[in-house]
Amino acid sequence: MAPRKRPETQKTPEVAVRPKSKRSRSPRELEPEAKKLCVKGPGSSRRFDSGCLWAGLASLQVPPSCSSIVRALHHHKLGKAAWPSLQQGLQQSFLHSLASYRIFQKAAPFDRRATSLAWHPTHPSTLAVGSKGGDIMLWNFGMKDKPTFIKGIGAGGSITGLKFNPLDTNQFFTSSMEGTTRLQDFKGNTLRVFTSSGTCNFWFCSLDVSARSRMVVTGDNVGHVILLNMDGRELWNLRMHKKKVTHVALNPCCDWFLATASVDQTVKIWDLRQVRGKSSFLHSLPHSHPVNAACFSPDGAQLLTTDQKSELRVYSASQWDYPPSLIPHPHRHFQHLTPIKATWHPRYNLIVVGRYPDPNFKSCTPHELRTIDVFDGSSGKMMYQLYDPESSGIISLNEFNPMGDTLASVMGYHILIWSQEEARMRP
Repeated sequence: MAPRKRPETQKTPEVAVRPKSKRSRSPRELEPEAKKLCVKGPGSSRRFDSGCLWAGLASLQVPPSCSSIVRALHHHKLGKAAWPSLQQGLQQSFLHSLASYRIFQKAAPFDRRATSLAWHPTHPSTLAVGSKGGDIMLWNFGMKDKPTFIKGIGAGGSITGLKFNPLDTNQFFTSSMEGTTRLQDFKGNTLRVFTSSGTCNFWFCSLDVSARSRMVVTGDNVGHVILLNMDGRELWNLRMHKKKVTHVALNPCCDWFLATASVDQTVKIWDLRQVRGKSSFLHSLPHSHPVNAACFSPDGAQLLTTDQKSELRVYSASQWDYPPSLIPHPHRHFQHLTPIKATWHPRYNLIVVGRYPDPNFKSCTPHELRTIDVFDGSSGKMMYQLYDPESSGIISLNEFNPMGDTLASVMGYHILIWSQEEARMRP
C-alpha cells in the first residue's frame, strides 16, 4: 500500500514560548500545612516507600558542591577513591543543584495533548514532541526562531513513538495510530515507510532504533513485534504478547537484547539472535497490572518498568529471576491522559517520574501535589521533587537531555523545559 501523503510542513503561529519568572516557590512554601513524612529505607523484601511528599535535600547530607568534587577527583587520581565513590559524589552534587531548577520555557503548540518526546542526540537544546493529532514540533529553545511545526492528520494520527535517526540526525522515526512506522525529515517528508497496517483496526504503539546493528523495532496494538533493517526489509514479524505492546527498548550496550512491555501484564526479555517464536523469550517478568514502559538504564545493567497503577520496578540484568526493587508510586492510568512513564537520568543512577496523587494510595497525604519525583535507582529512596505552582497539572512524560542538565516535561497540551536558574542567568 502506498504511504499516505503527509501534509506540508509549516511554521507554527500557535506556539507561545515565554520565559518564566526568576523564582518559583517550592512545595514547602506553598503547602506549609501538608504533613511531612520520612523516607523509608529498603527492607528485607527490597520494597521501598515513596510516601515522602516533601523529600527535600536536607536529609541527604549532600557534600559541598565544588570542594568535595575537586577533592574526590584528586583522591581518584591518586588511587585513594574508587570510581563508584566518585560517581556517587557527582550524583549528590547534581541532586543538590535540583533545588535551583525552574521552568524557564513553556510551549503549547498543539490542539490535542502531547503524547511523545525525544531529545536530539547531539544538540542539547533541541527536542521533538508529538501529539495525539499527529502533529510534530521540532524545537530549538536556545534560539529565538519559532519551532518547526509538522501538521498531522488530526483524529486518529496520535504519535506513539519518536526517535531521532542516529545515522542522520536531521531525520526522525515515528510510530503512530495512523497505522505506520516511518522515517521523516525535518520538512515533514516521508523518506521510508517501514510498516503500514492499511487499516484503522491495527496501529503501532512504540519503536526503538539501533545505530550499531542498523535495526528498527516496533510493536503494535495486538501484540506483534516487528524487526526490520534500516533499508526497510522485514527480518521477522511475531506475536510476542497477548495484547498491545506499549513499549519496546533495545539495550544501549548490547543492542541484540530487547525488552518488550505490554498491557497483558508482562515484560519480556529477548535475545534477537535467538528469536524463533513467541515462546523463545529469555525471561518473562509478570506484573500485577498492565505495563506502560520498560527502559534499560544508560549502562544497560538495569531495567526500569512502570505499570498503570502504583508501582515502579527495577530489575538487575544479572539476576532477572531475583525479586526486583519495588517502589510504590501513584501514577494510575486514565483514558484521556498520556500514560505516565518513568525514565532514567542519562548520567546518574536516578529515576524521574510524574506523580498522579491517588486518594486510595497507601501513603497519600492531604494537599498532595502533582510533582516530578526523583528516586535513587539503587536504594529506591525519594531524593527530590520538582514543582511549579503555575504548571500544576499531571506531568506524564519527563526526560533529561543527553547532557543531563535540562529536563523536558509533557503536561497535557504543554511542553515544559526545566533548568538551573543560575545557568539561565549567565551571559
